Amino acid sequence: MAQRAELKTTFEPSKVIQPFYSGGSVALGGDGQILATCLGDDVILTDLTSGEQLLRIEGDDEPITTISLTADVSYLITCSRSLAVRTYLLRSADGAFTAELQRTIKPHVTPTVTSAVDHTGTLFAAGAADGAIKIFDIRGGYTTHTFHGHSGVISALHFFEVADSKSDSKSQQDKKRKKRRSNGETMDIDDDTAEATFGIRIASGGEDGKVRIWDLHKRKSVAVLDSHVSVVRGLDFSAKENALVSGSRDKTVMLWDAKTWKIRSTIPILETIESVGFVQEGKYIYTGGENGQIRIWMTATGKEITDEQEPGGETEGVVDVLRPQNLSSLLSVHADQSLRLHSLDPLDETLAGNMISPLPVIRRISGTHDEVIDLAYIGLEKDYLALATNLEELRIISLSTRSPSALPSDHRDAVSMVPASHYFGADVTTLRGHTDIIITLDTDWSGHWLATGAKDNTARLWRLDPANNSYLCYATFSGHAESIGGIALPHQKPPSGSAAHSNPLDHPPKFLLTASQDKTIKRWDITTSSDAERGGRPMKVARAAYTRKAHDKDINALDTNPNDSLFASASQDRNVKIWDLEAGETIGILRGHKRGVWTAKFSPMGTSPITGESGATSSASRGYVVTGSADKSVRIWSLADYSCLRTFEGHTNSVLKVVWLPPSTTNRTDSGAHRRRGPQVASAGGDGLVKVWDIESESATTLDNHTDRVWALAVKPPRPSLPSEPRPTSTSTSDNPDLASAAADPESTAPNEEPTTLLSAGADAVLTFWRDTTHATQLATAAASTARLEASQTLANLARARAYGEGVALALRLEQPARLLQLLREATARHPAEEGSLTGLREVDDVIKGLGDEELWRLVLLCREWCVRGRNAAVGQRVLGAVVRLVEVRRLRGLRPPRGWGRGMGRAGGKKEGWKEVVVGLEAHSEKRHGKLGELRESAFVIGYLLQQIDEGMGMDGVNGWVGSHKGDGVGVLSNGVSKDVEMMDGHAVGDLE
Repeated sequence: MAQRAELKTTFEPSKVIQPFYSGGSVALGGDGQILATCLGDDVILTDLTSGEQLLRIEGDDEPITTISLTADVSYLITCSRSLAVRTYLLRSADGAFTAELQRTIKPHVTPTVTSAVDHTGTLFAAGAADGAIKIFDIRGGYTTHTFHGHSGVISALHFFEVADSKSDSKSQQDKKRKKRRSNGETMDIDDDTAEATFGIRIASGGEDGKVRIWDLHKRKSVAVLDSHVSVVRGLDFSAKENALVSGSRDKTVMLWDAKTWKIRSTIPILETIESVGFVQEGKYIYTGGENGQIRIWMTATGKEITDEQEPGGETEGVVDVLRPQNLSSLLSVHADQSLRLHSLDPLDETLAGNMISPLPVIRRISGTHDEVIDLAYIGLEKDYLALATNLEELRIISLSTRSPSALPSDHRDAVSMVPASHYFGADVTTLRGHTDIIITLDTDWSGHWLATGAKDNTARLWRLDPANNSYLCYATFSGHAESIGGIALPHQKPPSGSAAHSNPLDHPPKFLLTASQDKTIKRWDITTSSDAERGGRPMKVARAAYTRKAHDKDINALDTNPNDSLFASASQDRNVKIWDLEAGETIGILRGHKRGVWTAKFSPMGTSPITGESGATSSASRGYVVTGSADKSVRIWSLADYSCLRTFEGHTNSVLKVVWLPPSTTNRTDSGAHRRRGPQVASAGGDGLVKVWDIESESATTLDNHTDRVWALAVKPPRPSLPSEPRPTSTSTSDNPDLASAAADPESTAPNEEPTTLLSAGADAVLTFWRDTTHATQLATAAASTARLEASQTLANLARARAYGEGVALALRLEQPARLLQLLREATARHPAEEGSLTGLREVDDVIKGLGDEELWRLVLLCREWCVRGRNAAVGQRVLGAVVRLVEVRRLRGLRPPRGWGRGMGRAGGKKEGWKEVVVGLEAHSEKRHGKLGELRESAFVIGYLLQQIDEGMGMDGVNGWVGSHKGDGVGVLSNGVSKDVEMMDGHAVGDLE
């Protein structure tokens, strides 16, 4: 049993990729570095440079309608459907952000649907669904302006400043001031406030198609621009052009002269506009709309200068475009909750009027990966990830955490060179080609070839070259009548030194297996062809090498064994079939599951022999298969006789994915030597849990970081050795004792072994990277056990030395109630007691007075336990009395169990309780005990009196009279009357329950 406890497997989340944007409003600050996004009713602050989530601000359980962020990232303002507008003061210290809620107001009777902040970060405008606009001083929190005029929802707001108007208004204000002084009038306006709004305008667009210009100084509308016939979605102002641009869902952009407020030009865009603005100091206009593309137009001529772009899908439409200050880029927000950063550099390099290519996308950011159905590690270093995310496109994200300069010089040419913008979790590209949702993935040994199967009844083979940023569809496979549910590529590694091993990019896999809901399995042979031979297009494979009617119901999964001689198919018909890969014939059937089988995986090479439930050890020569089913069980099968060796039950819902963990040698024996750990499998279920099963001990470790079903599970495979890489055994061991011991003992490779990384993802769009911490946990447990043993010995030494103060403190910290009781009994029993001490020793009093809240609470609970036991009641009452006298009443009343408080030393568990509940619970026990003490004292008096009277010859009448006159002497009893004092055996009060 001790050995099993030592080998307990532990995993901890090392990294988590989680959603930060689920749709709605987006804001930029900090020169475009800080991004504020909506995630349900919460707001997330993210560093765009590193992708790190800086802060999460919880909402009020109502959806966020709009957010605004000041340019200096000092204030964040959120508006929700609850009508509340909240202002947060943001502070940053050492890269960590904190948010302090400054105020909450409800300025409108309808929700605020759009907002804007001026460039100084002092004014905030809120436009409501009823057409009202209110402007606030952000720091002061008061309303400065209220405007009415629109007949519907406010759909766009934009602050701008007119320089000429500012000087004219100031001159007029000076004239009015002089006139009032000459007439002897009293100034009744705040000159500073009035001057602060000189020239400041706010443009508002509404659902009524009108654009209104409001003068903040005059507090009124100065122009109504009525030309659009649909909702106005974008507004922007150019000081250099002295013009306002407006974009509408009527598929037009209009340019307005800021002096006359007349139309300069109308540009037909021919797509619904969601955002419009100026770039290059007003020289160009950008638009974004339903086609999902950013288009550039000449302001002077109204001509589009970007080349024609293919319209995007329905989910790719642009819903907003943000222009970061001081950056030559645009950030587009799309309907699929993704963001794209576009470079404006081509505008600097082109001559006026010349056509340019579409703005290059320099970064893609997925606000959420939606429901992750399947995933796979790709690339030579397995530092990229392919995600099937409930869409018809495949996402590639980066997992790199190091720059190329940090790599050894002899590796730099072989590994994927990761651009600086590819932080951990950053989107790299998307692979398009399927016309329906991708539901299954598989990769070959190198990670350069990826196969995908989709609901469009087709499979595709992709050639992936992250080092050169090349991601191409190599071949397509069509022939199934229904969607593809399982796919498999060969997993056998080519011989070292072969052309396929040295240059896997030029040697595609030899075959592809597909399984479909049409209940058939097809094998497709793949030929090698150059890009020129294919004409730059995917090779179409329309004929399969063989087709087999495999199961009676849908086929959910396929897998090939490590040497590519067998493959397994799992089906809803509750069976798993083992096939000869070359012949395409069934050679075995695994029967035993009670419901459909979702997943099946072959064991890796080198798996240790597994002992069955009967006690017999199955041969490992042919390997094993692990399966997961809708019957909530995981089963291990032998390929020697196709029997079930082990069954693991623990999930509360269907088991959706299983994987084998690579063998590990990180466990140590008592002598310190490394010992190989037995086979392990991991399973993911519809209950949102991931479980790691130790096959030998049948123990399970539960990993919980998901809130919905876990569809995908993968183990990071070891990085393949490069052709020019020296073998680890040739490394010099003279300067490295760990390497020397590893070379001497092949089983002891733990010092160089990389911990296993297990990746899980599912319907909650969260990707969790679990790191195997078994070895670290064992070391920490051993260190803690040693420290505890040393502390226990120290405590025993303190008890022998009668160092009661230090002993009491240490016993509390080590949670040893028996030793603590012994020390306190000896301390309170000292005769004579030290003068002025409540417990008998002043050093014990000092320890009680200096206890922290958790230790004090533990001592109070122990006193309660002692008080209900007759032989320990005296110690408990006396220590409790000392606690009441030495600790402030306010602190005692505030005592509560610490978070995570459970059973153990003085831990009652169960319902919440505090100081009051503890003392009230002692009342009944104290009354009962003091009643018994009173009866005992009466009996003692009676016996003493009888003995005296026997000697003197007194009768019984005298005895009864004496007892009545002395009843209750020296006995204090708890009552429900005035004082409710807890008293000790000697009559001293312990504390007031009130």
